[in-house]
Amino acid sequence: MPELPEVETSRRGIEPHLVGNVIQYAEVRNSRLRWPVSEQIMKLSDRPVLSVQRRAKYLLLELPEGWIIIHLGMSGSLRILLDEFPPEKHDHVDLIMADGKILRYTDPRRFGAWLWSDNLDECSVLAHLGPEPLSDLFDGEYLYTLSHNKKTAIKPWLMDNKVVVGVGNIYANEALFVARILPERPVNSLTQQEAYLLVDIIKQILHRSIKQGGTTLKDFLQSDGKPGYFAQELFVYGKKGELCPICGEKIECVKLGQRSTFFCRQCQH
Repeated sequence: MPELPEVETSRRGIEPHLVGNVIQYAEVRNSRLRWPVSEQIMKLSDRPVLSVQRRAKYLLLELPEGWIIIHLGMSGSLRILLDEFPPEKHDHVDLIMADGKILRYTDPRRFGAWLWSDNLDECSVLAHLGPEPLSDLFDGEYLYTLSHNKKTAIKPWLMDNKVVVGVGNIYANEALFVARILPERPVNSLTQQEAYLLVDIIKQILHRSIKQGGTTLKDFLQSDGKPGYFAQELFVYGKKGELCPICGEKIECVKLGQRSTFFCRQCQH
């Protein structure tokens, strides 16, 4: 958390305020994030923003000389402030824009990152990433072919960024429930029909979550300070012991790949 829908929601929220605007300077109050804030960011001065893009869970701010790479970590969020607000304890980075707006990064747990890259093709954090789940490259045939000879459990495999980027814990749980696939099953047990169905459901759930502004469970906020509303549509995630919305049996929770995994043993096979 935040996962791909939350990052894409942030991208769409900040893009209209940044593209065509100019970063006057960066105010870094705490550079000790997951990795130290890159020195190039701290020295920014009067640089135009050419585009705001996303790759996996990374936000990419394109400047003439290179890229600011932002990762929200476990608890980060970005807000556009239209007026000056005094920074609070967990407000670690501000980008001060020429039109008076501020892009403020808040991160209570400080697991996020603000990095610089001269060339994205040579950027280590973006190397070896799988296809985007909402792209045409991620389809049923791709997933089915990749599943051959894989004996690991399906759910942690779906969360592997080398397989597909951005399908985090929340959305892997939800997609497998809707597809009625037991998350503990070995990957190589997927049938071709199940692989095609699972891809379609992943895309549908991610699109729905983006439309709702993502999922707020604790810290995530959209760029306007509002929470994401997809939490109200969750079927199984975080609902251990509650009744399955389909069959009425209790939802179970186990650890898979050290992540909490929620499912209905009656509905998922």
